[in-house]
Amino acid sequence: MKSLELATLVHELHELEIRSCLIEQQGNLILEYYREPEIANELYKINSCTKSVLSALVSIAMDQHIVPHWDTPILEFFPRLTGDNDPQKRDITIEHLLTMSAGFSWTEFGGQNSFPTMSKTSDWVQFVLSQPLSDMPGTKMEYSSGCSQLLATILRHASGQKVAEFAEQQLFQPLGIESYYWETDPQGTHTGGFGLRLKPMDMLKFGRLYLNEGNWKGRQLIQAETVRNATHPYLPAAKPQKAFYGWHWWTSSFLDDTGLDKTAKNTEIAYYYALGFGGQYIVVVPSYEMVVVVTADKFKKKRTPVDIFRQYIVPLLLQQA
Repeated sequence: MKSLELATLVHELHELEIRSCLIEQQGNLILEYYREPEIANELYKINSCTKSVLSALVSIAMDQHIVPHWDTPILEFFPRLTGDNDPQKRDITIEHLLTMSAGFSWTEFGGQNSFPTMSKTSDWVQFVLSQPLSDMPGTKMEYSSGCSQLLATILRHASGQKVAEFAEQQLFQPLGIESYYWETDPQGTHTGGFGLRLKPMDMLKFGRLYLNEGNWKGRQLIQAETVRNATHPYLPAAKPQKAFYGWHWWTSSFLDDTGLDKTAKNTEIAYYYALGFGGQYIVVVPSYEMVVVVTADKFKKKRTPVDIFRQYIVPLLLQQA
């Protein structure tokens, strides 16, 4: 991107009161914007971007055969499902949790079977497992932090470590992530669907790990094939985004209709992203060798969160093309 285009983007970020925006392309940090300088060193809640971090941890654990293959029924970890009235619950697999297709009747942001209701109970896992099924497992994506909490619980039991301890050893320390904060449920299991706080630059490192297909400075933290599986568009989703869903990653594309390359006109440029409530993003665009991080905190002031990447950065990329 040209400096003039970046200056225009910085102006827009300032007008929108965006908290931070980092852009790295081909290994070069081309934009590091903070609304105030101290934001660079502040831990901030990444909300549901936590889900993609959990996906990385489960991926690492599967690569190391700590967590069994994704086709394994979760009955192995939750034997209480043997006594459930609905036998279909015994067909739910680890991958169904990763793709949010377990089939539980769930409305994430409100109602009796929602994440706010779950978080008020004394046993989140029991609350999730007791929900009735509205769909056959594996058939429909229904966004659910309940699925994420089941995954976090599986990781804790399989590894014999707290989720954050496993994260420190297998992910944070290798990436040089030295400070974080992570909430827990009443059982002391770290929250799988939200509750992690990171610095913007550490979010960028996490995105870079995925851009490099799990390789960090010559060390393969996640197998490349596992990264490809995790970021594959498995099921269409409508809420909270109209996109596709992978293993706790969102996937989408934008149209390159610049026409500069006759053979490539109207090419769909695929990308995938971690998404957190209120405008938290970690976006990975493999064909542009790009990672974009956005954090926002002004969403409560009667303002709809803005998709900075789609609305402001993609047009600049297409101009660049």
